[in-house]
Amino acid sequence: MGWMTDETGLGKCAANFVALTPLSHLRRAALVFPDHPAVIYGGHRKSYGEYYARCSRLASALSQKGVMPGDVVATLIPNLPAQAEAHFGVPACGAVLNTINTRLDLDTVSYILGHGEAKIVLVDTQFLELAEEAADAQETPPLLIEVPDPHAGYPASGRHPTYEDFLAVGDPDFDWMMPEDEWESLALNYTSGTTGRPKGVVYHHRGAYLMTMGTVVSWRMVMHPIYLTIVPLFHCNGWNHTWMMPMLGGTLVCCRDITAENIFNAIAYEGVTHFGAAPIVLNTLVNAPEEERTPFDHTVEVFTAGAPPAPATLAKIEPMGFNVTQVYGLTETYGHVTECLWKSDWEETAGTARAAIKARQGVAFPMMEHITVLDEEMVQVPMDGKTQGEIVMRGNSVMKGYLKNPEATAESFRAGYFHSGDIALQHPDSYIQIADRAKDIIISGGENISSVEVEGVLMGHPDVLLAAVVAKPDEKWGEIPYAFVELKDGATADAPELIAFSRQTLAGFKAPKQVVFQELPKTSTGKIQKFELRKRAANLD
Repeated sequence: MGWMTDETGLGKCAANFVALTPLSHLRRAALVFPDHPAVIYGGHRKSYGEYYARCSRLASALSQKGVMPGDVVATLIPNLPAQAEAHFGVPACGAVLNTINTRLDLDTVSYILGHGEAKIVLVDTQFLELAEEAADAQETPPLLIEVPDPHAGYPASGRHPTYEDFLAVGDPDFDWMMPEDEWESLALNYTSGTTGRPKGVVYHHRGAYLMTMGTVVSWRMVMHPIYLTIVPLFHCNGWNHTWMMPMLGGTLVCCRDITAENIFNAIAYEGVTHFGAAPIVLNTLVNAPEEERTPFDHTVEVFTAGAPPAPATLAKIEPMGFNVTQVYGLTETYGHVTECLWKSDWEETAGTARAAIKARQGVAFPMMEHITVLDEEMVQVPMDGKTQGEIVMRGNSVMKGYLKNPEATAESFRAGYFHSGDIALQHPDSYIQIADRAKDIIISGGENISSVEVEGVLMGHPDVLLAAVVAKPDEKWGEIPYAFVELKDGATADAPELIAFSRQTLAGFKAPKQVVFQELPKTSTGKIQKFELRKRAANLD
């Protein structure tokens, strides 16, 4: 076999090797689809030719301000055109994009700016005061560029250079700095930081490029999709979907305020064909009043992730015109890396049985090498649909590591896998199904209780809008399941009714011992903040 090796001189050269980068998608689209709609937000409607020129101007303007390859440029922007342009314009000048969660507190934003050493921050006017205070806390404050949004009621403050004025000094013919090494850093994303300081997750160009390619295959996408930005572009860079759209000549429809009315309108009037969203968004659509629903006559493909959606929600949303695919991933994996790939054998399955299958996290995306469930000894768990272990993975869309944190990086990569911290089982067909986050498992009297299982049962009650179950310390049992519930408008269910309802399906020890009715605390991506609920439960009688 030696004759096939590189010893013969058959090595890499400029003709046969180019570093993989998602930047190449937009460069190609500017040539192939120059007049096709690329980005839409109200009256802002830009073609691919215009989109590319604006991203080039941004890259040029950043370079003129002294941003060098490897420097960090941060953003504090909702899902707006400027945020999409930053995804290409920032790395096009060799810099690293750090999209910051707009719902974070001042202390955390200050920490991120300092830890990431951002040189420039693009900031929406709504979050300008937050950015100013966070910047002032830095030894060397970053330059702030204000991104007004008069369409949403946020005109320019006049205190900083505006984004459009910044672009105006840039060169639309700027020569993009494409990476020579696909392992170069592309983006910096910070974990939620529910315990201690958030960790800086570093993405490389190769991982993002392969994520875009794998998503197209798994989502069965064809030319010119119309994608609605519901997943925040500061969350895993919007699951990399903004980098993906130009490859297909797709249209990005920006959505600042995620409401049922805005989503239905975008589908009906802009022809949206795809979106990604947390289960809470699906729940919002299912429970939207008729006056907020605009009819549409096509099927919308939906990726949902963040937590296993309740079977009751899945059963209701599909007849409305949505085909939902459950996916799973983490910040450290660029977003989704497993999918509940639908089998033809399941086509005849209906109702709750169909929804239960759709709630599985499934199998690896094409760009991932191996995703499975292992026990504490790093041994494959039996694929019996019962035995639990930790989801681990290896593949091209796994982060480079945690910025300035070699200990955490080494721990997450031990034994040659990335360790998710998620507890799951595997069905006989190898499909993974999350049981719970390790920290969310409730251990009562020595028995493990999945909060996900209990939540799914409660969500099946017709009066329940949202449910979250956490462990409450208990002298006798160690921990007991405690439920927090949001009811639908006009609903009247009380705690005894919901506890009795859950006991119809669950073993007695799994049923919640108490139900508290209140609005649930949520992250910007719609995840329920269980760490906050655990604090509340510990202080309740």
